[in-house]
Amino acid sequence: MVLAQLGGSISRAIQQMSNATIIDEKVLNECLNEITRALLQADVQFKLVRDMQSNIKKIVNLDDLAAGHNKRKIIQQAIFNELCKMLDPGKTSFAPKKGKTSVVMFVGLQGSGKTTTCTKYAYYHQKKGWKPALVCADTFRAGAFDQLKQNATKAKIPFYGSYMESDPVKIAVEGVERFKKENCDLIIVDTSGRHKQEAALFEEMRQVSEATNPDLVIFVMDSSIGQAAFDQAQAFKQSVAVGAVIVTKMDGHAKGGGALSAVAATKSPVIFIGTGEHMDEFEIFDVKPFVSRLLGMGDWSGFMDKIHEVVPMDQQPELMQKLAEGTFTLRIMYEQFQNILKMGPISQVFSMLPGFSAELMPKGREKESQSKLKRYMTMMDSMTDAELDSTNPKIMSESRIMRIARGSGHQLRQVMELLEEYKRLAKLWSKMKGGFKMSKKGDMNMNALSRNMNVQNMSKVLPPNLMKQIGGVGALQNLMKQMGSSKDMMGMFGGGDK
Repeated sequence: MVLAQLGGSISRAIQQMSNATIIDEKVLNECLNEITRALLQADVQFKLVRDMQSNIKKIVNLDDLAAGHNKRKIIQQAIFNELCKMLDPGKTSFAPKKGKTSVVMFVGLQGSGKTTTCTKYAYYHQKKGWKPALVCADTFRAGAFDQLKQNATKAKIPFYGSYMESDPVKIAVEGVERFKKENCDLIIVDTSGRHKQEAALFEEMRQVSEATNPDLVIFVMDSSIGQAAFDQAQAFKQSVAVGAVIVTKMDGHAKGGGALSAVAATKSPVIFIGTGEHMDEFEIFDVKPFVSRLLGMGDWSGFMDKIHEVVPMDQQPELMQKLAEGTFTLRIMYEQFQNILKMGPISQVFSMLPGFSAELMPKGREKESQSKLKRYMTMMDSMTDAELDSTNPKIMSESRIMRIARGSGHQLRQVMELLEEYKRLAKLWSKMKGGFKMSKKGDMNMNALSRNMNVQNMSKVLPPNLMKQIGGVGALQNLMKQMGSSKDMMGMFGGGDK
């Protein structure tokens, strides 16, 4: 995945610079050369990369920096700002409003994942409280309506299309009118694509656009086309008023950098990226958090949004109170496993934590980890209330463990593995006892938490393979320092300066 490959390379370049005893011209050049290499391998346009490198050198003049300046931070901030500038077109796209009918038209080449992306876009908004509907105006590709129908049915989203009608304009108009009468507030029109750009495709798009008068036209782009993205996006924009872009298939290769940077150059903002085939493998694209994750700085805002999405507000103070008291039961572990699975792909969640990278969770391992969580939950379904709510591991006698194994259809060693995982997590939470304070707003006070998260204690309870991936005790110490000192992060969690 582009986040894992590109982000890992950039993070390593910055980490190597941070490990240097003295930051001089040689160290800066080595860091920038590594980042340049990573961006070029991700197929970002050479001119953009060259401009970025020269801009950073202009900003970071090591000779002019007085003693006492934190050169590492200044360099990292300059890299952050230049990457943001490269990916940000400087304008926002139309944003649909709940309760007010909006028509959104999807365009793109055949094979870009347009029909799947339509459903993902509808599903994303449905989860946020919109009432979406899908219209299949693709009469060119055989099976297009069947695909949209299957996707929409699975996601429980109303749809419209026809096996008999061959005029896409007529279908689009009928579908939009029908769903307006049904008070749908987000009507998504899927249009025909072609294997290559043809005059007929652009004429058809223009006619559908004129007939439906969409509030937003979204260009769906396959990230594998790399630098060719610039010409593609421009050609579509000249035919219809493209107002936003969604880049798909960001999970299979490192070419996505070219699509992202080239699209930004056309002044059409990227609003989502598709990171897999599943319905929830769809991320909102926001430049600053995206770049922050590339640099290994995390995205606390996105992380907290995900937590607030899956953990109801009325449950958060109760959970924090239990954790503040050092109470960590199997039931709490079960509920947190549920929340992790609801948060979406684990690699996405990982990349939101400072010091971590999506690289730490390769695609195969991610599925394996999700399967393990589900397996643990199945075992816990065979436990009694007394077992789930007990804080005493000794309650699990041999006879109880055998009963749980039989009841859940698992082996004895697998139940033992679950209990070892519980003991490890309980030990971790006990080390942070008293750190989970809630502000009046219902947010965590990370100042208190970071004081309780002693580096040596954390290094003892984290799994050895994870410690190795993080980069050892030194890297963990930097992460803890960042958690305890970042003013931006403190604000997000209700701590820090007011």
